[in-house]
Amino acid sequence: MNAQVKRLKDELESKGLKLTPQRRATLDVILENKGQHLSTEEIYEYVKEKCPEIGLATVYRTLQLLVDIDFVYKHNFNDGKSRYELNCQDEDHHHHHLICIKCGTVLEVGMDSLEELESIVTKKYNFTITDHKLKFFGFCEDCKVNTKPAQG
Repeated sequence: MNAQVKRLKDELESKGLKLTPQRRATLDVILENKGQHLSTEEIYEYVKEKCPEIGLATVYRTLQLLVDIDFVYKHNFNDGKSRYELNCQDEDHHHHHLICIKCGTVLEVGMDSLEELESIVTKKYNFTITDHKLKFFGFCEDCKVNTKPAQG
């Protein structure tokens, strides 16, 4: 059993819950698509291949449970869908997202340059920061090439 599955199994058991086949299938899809930002419906389609009897409501409940126990992150990229990604607790920094407003592509920025800003905010406002999220909206490389500037 891989470490992430064991961690989830232990977390569920500590709350009196089990790693059911449906939860395991949902988890497997998230693990197999690490780094992706899948919607509930996309996850459901993948899970259905492994577990044909599963219902969409079960996937919704499982994803909410995984969010509640901090196993996955739930993102809103302003496309009308919640998107999910694995919480990689082994990462030593946050990553941020670039979201294309034309095609919806989401790219991860694999650096966190906000430590200095966090330090300034903490001191200036006597505020304890526990987390942050940063999203940049614009045009990806492909859409930028194919987008003509507005004529004025």
